[in-house]
Amino acid sequence: MRQRAYLSYFLRFVKIGIVTNLYPPYARGGAEFVIVRTVEQLLALGHDVFVITGQPKSQGRDILLGRLSLERVYRFFPNNIYFTLDDHKYPWMIRLFWHIIDAFSWSGAEAVRTIVRDERPDVVITHNLKGIGLRIPSAIQKLGIPHIHVLHDLQLIVPSGLRMFGQEQESGIAKIAYGMYRAICRKRMGKPRLVVSPSTYLRDEYVKNGFFKEIDAKVRPNPAPKFISVVRDGRSGGPVKFLYAGQLGEHKGVKFLLDAFAKLPFDARLLIAGDGPMRAFVEERARADKRIMYLGYTQPEELAKCMEAVDALVVPSLCYENSPTVIYETLMAGVPLIASRIGGVGELIQEGKNGYLFTPGDSDDFVRVATEMHNRKEEFAKNRQAIRTTIEPYALHNYADWLLGEIARITGKPAVTMLEHHTEMPTRVGP
Repeated sequence: MRQRAYLSYFLRFVKIGIVTNLYPPYARGGAEFVIVRTVEQLLALGHDVFVITGQPKSQGRDILLGRLSLERVYRFFPNNIYFTLDDHKYPWMIRLFWHIIDAFSWSGAEAVRTIVRDERPDVVITHNLKGIGLRIPSAIQKLGIPHIHVLHDLQLIVPSGLRMFGQEQESGIAKIAYGMYRAICRKRMGKPRLVVSPSTYLRDEYVKNGFFKEIDAKVRPNPAPKFISVVRDGRSGGPVKFLYAGQLGEHKGVKFLLDAFAKLPFDARLLIAGDGPMRAFVEERARADKRIMYLGYTQPEELAKCMEAVDALVVPSLCYENSPTVIYETLMAGVPLIASRIGGVGELIQEGKNGYLFTPGDSDDFVRVATEMHNRKEEFAKNRQAIRTTIEPYALHNYADWLLGEIARITGKPAVTMLEHHTEMPTRVGP
């Protein structure tokens, strides 16, 4: 009887393939670390997980199998002009040809087909695919293996994945070109069994552009990271302190933030952590205004210490973001936010409880909410634990359990979840 229970339990472990254009040590943003956290949690529950991802041409063109922690990682370079992370090195004409090759080449699809055919997983989950081949979904679906696709940005709608506030309307050649691009991407995606979007905004944008018709598309916020930070009650006094943490780019609202900060009618401090093309500009502004402190690129442990010292984090994006990782990190630290009301940014913010939203690019509206944060800084500091509870439903184990439930529904194969892992593990029979 006990042996039967033991066998029944372990038959509920599933084999999961993950396909993504980038995976550490190659990474660009929060998407890669969402994937890493998910993989680690699935492995911790005992499931068999392998990853298929891209690598630079310098590492070779053949498929290479290695390990990163416990997961098997297959890496290959698709036959294209350059590796995804090198796009900034090339002019627009070269990038255009790169996108065309990415859309029509069978190189990446054939590599994935070969690996998936040999591994024979129960399900394959794809993430961002730009740069390793848009034919990959078709290759997976032709093998008859259930396919789940997870959205992270607008890259199937806009090649760059970037859309700026105030530039939503397309006209002329751009409208025709983007229309053709979207038609190709819609065809390449085929029919996944499930599409997962971290925000309602992102799902609705894809649906509005004709994607995923008659396909189950669900909203599930990204898993919150296990952020290393002490949630303290109260503050140490002094002027209100704001923190910006992220890429130093104009599309992220860095210049807007510096200009708007100068208009605040009260004493305040602004800490800026990050690196990017606007670094020199930020350094110059910090030298000119002693209330601004530039910290440079900041490791997670150092950022956690910053979180303990500041009153609020600012997300002043001027581009349509999906569900920025820094929002999850901030709320996990019990720190309130001031953020642009754009894209999926505001979907995790409860006005007045864990932060405030303002109109993108509107300095007067920013001053309004920053003043409100200044006036309530003591109150927010005492309620850090309550702020943290607003993000706890999106804890990593909850996300993994939800995903495993969807896998079970799609494959018909029940999968062990976190709750079952702790409560149903049968006693091991002797040797």
